[in-house]
Parts: sequence; structure tokens; C-alpha cells
Amino acid sequence: MYSLLILKVALKELANLPDNVYQKIRNEIRELAKNPRPVGCKKLTGRDGWRIRVGDYRVIYEIEDNQQKIIVLHVGHRKDIY
Repeated sequence: MYSLLILKVALKELANLPDNVYQKIRNEIRELAKNPRPVGCKKLTGRDGWRIRVGDYRVIYEIEDNQQKIIVLHVGHRKDIY
């Protein structure tokens, strides 16, 4: 099981989401602790990190396998996140 670290900027982005979207994304982030590379995740090109899709929203995160840690960098709508 990986530990989760959510950066302050990502917490602010999460807080600004609609409630129904917030709950879905929160659950997906929790699932990352069990499986940091779920089906459908993609390694980003042009920058470090991975992304998962939750509807029209994206979660950008890094995986530190040697420390068993996941760092959530950004959460946002797909038109704004990249």
C-alpha cells in the first residue's frame, strides 16, 4: 500500500470542484494508494508524472516506488489541467 501526499495546490483545486465530482475524484485518489497504475492511467510526455481520468477531470500525480509514495500534483478539468 502506497502513502498519499496531496500538494497544497491540488487541495485547493479539489476544494473548488462541484460536490459530486469531488467525491468521485477523492475515491479515485484513495484507490491510487492500492494500485498506483490503474487501467487507463498514462505516463505523461513532456513532463514527469502520470494521469488518470475521472470523467472530464484529470488527476496528475507522481509515483515514488522506492518510498512507496504517491504525490498528487494537480486536479482539474481536462481543458485547464495541461
